Amino acid sequence: MIIKKYKAPTMQEAMKQIRVELGQDAVILNSKIVYSGGFFGLFKKKNVEVIAGVDEAVQSNAQKERQPSTLKDEMLPLFKEIKEMKQSIQSLQIEGEKLYPKELMLVDLQLKEAGFHSAIRSELMSSLMETYFLSRKNMTEEEILEELKNEIFKKIKHIPFLGITFQKKYINVVGPTGVGKTTTLAKLAAEIKLKHKKSIAFITTDTYRIAAIEQLKTYANILNAPVEVCYNINDFVRAKTKLHSYDIVFIDTAGRNFMEKQYIDDLQDVIDFNEELETYLIFSLTAKYEDMKKIFERFSAIPIHQFIFTKYDETSSHGAMLNMVLESNIGVGYLTDGQNVPDDIHQIDQKSFINYLLR
Repeated sequence: MIIKKYKAPTMQEAMKQIRVELGQDAVILNSKIVYSGGFFGLFKKKNVEVIAGVDEAVQSNAQKERQPSTLKDEMLPLFKEIKEMKQSIQSLQIEGEKLYPKELMLVDLQLKEAGFHSAIRSELMSSLMETYFLSRKNMTEEEILEELKNEIFKKIKHIPFLGITFQKKYINVVGPTGVGKTTTLAKLAAEIKLKHKKSIAFITTDTYRIAAIEQLKTYANILNAPVEVCYNINDFVRAKTKLHSYDIVFIDTAGRNFMEKQYIDDLQDVIDFNEELETYLIFSLTAKYEDMKKIFERFSAIPIHQFIFTKYDETSSHGAMLNMVLESNIGVGYLTDGQNVPDDIHQIDQKSFINYLLR
């Protein structure tokens, strides 16, 4: 059987394409509304996506005349396959505009519950549908999972997933309050010192909370590393001079309301983002995806090297990680899943990211 996917502004236009390519005997296997393009979710173009199929024998026979008895003999195997297809379609279940085999219904439900954006979920399910029908057999759970991983990899393979590159001296972490910036910074610093044997130091610009400075100093004492406190850009310049001999300098920033533009302005007043600097934007996976989008919009005023996702162990909704990666075309450097320093942090690449995403 020949299976093809078509995209058009309307169902009528899609049907025209199907008739031209597959003929009048084509069977519609699935159809749905899809959106493409746009900017931060706005001005997206609406299209109809249709999956259609036709038996190769039907397509061949439609192009030449046959004797009635010969045609009847040749059509017998086709009648059997059409009967089997009808039985298969009767086993499908409907969810809104989507028509999925029951083997795939659970996958769609799990992606939805995990927080995958509806547009991303629809694209992934369409790809699974094509594979399902082309396989001409029932797929096992393992085969479906492997195919899902392959489809996600296709979407992110062009996006770099990088940890600390050691190409820049300063490592900066930013993000809203409550995401665990100071603890994450300490985990990064411990890993760089213990595993990579680099000399490290700290700069903090979080002068709003005395507790934050003391927390960082505690970590610094354990790691035998100096800490410089900066209130303005002049302090930052002086701190860089004092710490010039260290391999890597980690910069902690204040956690404040991300809805306040003044927070970003304050960061730019204290930190020279034109410096040799890698900046990681930290998200907590316990936050809503819509809030993550707003956080990214605020922080996009400064250069973001990679994302770090924290509190992986505190939620089963991990789909927002993929949503943010595809929304921004920015990869993930690290993921954290606990409070232990330095153990509960993991540098990830695209394939390990997918495993965490679907775990």
